[in-house]
Amino acid sequence: MIKIGEYNTLEILRETEPGLFLEDDEGNEVLLPNRYVPKEFKIWDKLDVFVYLDNEERLVAVTDKPYIMRGEFAVLRCNAVTDHGAFLDWGMVKELFCPFREQAFSMKKGGWYLVYCFLDDESNRLVASSKTNQFLDNKELTVEQFQEVDLIVSHPSDIGMNVIVNKIHQGLIFTDDIFQDLSIGDRLKGFVKKIRPDNKLDIGLGKIGYRSIEPNADLIMKELDDHGGFLKLTDKSDPEAIKNALQMSKKSFKKAIGTLYKQKLIEIKDDGIYLVE
Repeated sequence: MIKIGEYNTLEILRETEPGLFLEDDEGNEVLLPNRYVPKEFKIWDKLDVFVYLDNEERLVAVTDKPYIMRGEFAVLRCNAVTDHGAFLDWGMVKELFCPFREQAFSMKKGGWYLVYCFLDDESNRLVASSKTNQFLDNKELTVEQFQEVDLIVSHPSDIGMNVIVNKIHQGLIFTDDIFQDLSIGDRLKGFVKKIRPDNKLDIGLGKIGYRSIEPNADLIMKELDDHGGFLKLTDKSDPEAIKNALQMSKKSFKKAIGTLYKQKLIEIKDDGIYLVE
């Protein structure tokens, strides 16, 4: 079966004037237009191609690499807005359509939007949606507490930043746990900090609890080395000062310097912490 919106490995069936016809294992055919035909090929060679509907709603295979595929999230630029909806640049000749009903906020030409790509059942066309939450499900979680996860920054809230977890679930990074600049569409690693009874996920950008002590302590040691063995920070320092200097919470900082002090690697004085010679 030829899958629309995905890469397909297909065999070259025959050469024609408009291009090569490719075939899957079930005998389904699709055209690879001349502009995508490789310089050298043989009948029955296999090609990896992306399949979608062209401007005339015909199934077509291409060798272009799209910025987003079916079932994926990506940040795309809006090229135009018409009476029917918005058209997004996804790296293909035919732009990706986002109907008004699938826009969380009205899209504007030149704007960038986080969208999900899916196959519309009625038109059999690939379309985009900026209403990304409808494609996430926390009813049956596939993650556990403390597990490392892949994140896509989704949209801000009054208490933090919403994120997409492993392309499946919805999670939240609370403002107090954000120690770096985050932009919509950013992809980064994180950890499941807490799973609430309603399956809501609290996400952290650094390892948490006892797991965070070692990497944070290591970071402080590196900062001490880089600053001549002294940091003007103590357990009484303002949380914002610690955040700006080390990108960690005051709680994590206190745990880390406590570990280093017990290991006799630092001295803690009124004016800051010193590296033990």
